[in-house]
Amino acid sequence: MGKTIHLLSQSQLIEAIKANDAGVLKELYTANYPKVEALVLKNSGSSVYAKDIYQEAFITVWTHVKQDKFTPQNDSALQGYLYRICKNKWTDVLRSKSFKDFKPLNTDTLKTVKADDTYNEVEDKKLKLTMTAFEILGQPCKQLLKTFYFEKKSLKEISEELNIEENTARNKKYRCMQKLRAMVLASK
Repeated sequence: MGKTIHLLSQSQLIEAIKANDAGVLKELYTANYPKVEALVLKNSGSSVYAKDIYQEAFITVWTHVKQDKFTPQNDSALQGYLYRICKNKWTDVLRSKSFKDFKPLNTDTLKTVKADDTYNEVEDKKLKLTMTAFEILGQPCKQLLKTFYFEKKSLKEISEELNIEENTARNKKYRCMQKLRAMVLASK
């Protein structure tokens, strides 16, 4: 690797980044990540979110340095700039609707799932029958059920997408589920 980033001046660090010095980039990346991960974990996040945010911010900083959009003002300016971008990106995520709507799996459910890891043949057969029936189900029903159960959209959102009343969407979902149940029962 050669150089360690704490021995380089900010202007040397900037030049190394512009030259795509792999050792310096790697060291800069690994040296600053723990601070960002701590920030995200303390603020309702996970390691996965921290890695995503950090990756985006690091690329942003690298791009800004390459395009001369960043000029260091002191000995830790670059690291501070990277941290600020991470903090701003994480704030944006926290404010986003998709993050607010995300419901983490509760730990009791996880314990139950782990305890029930002995997935038996009967359940496996039921699942295969249901998936087979789902595949033969008509396209409108498949799409409606996928949107409701897998994409977790509300009936109101679905009704707006399909340009129908919410009650109509509810009735269609009910009829599609009944049709799916009947197909599964008939295949047993």
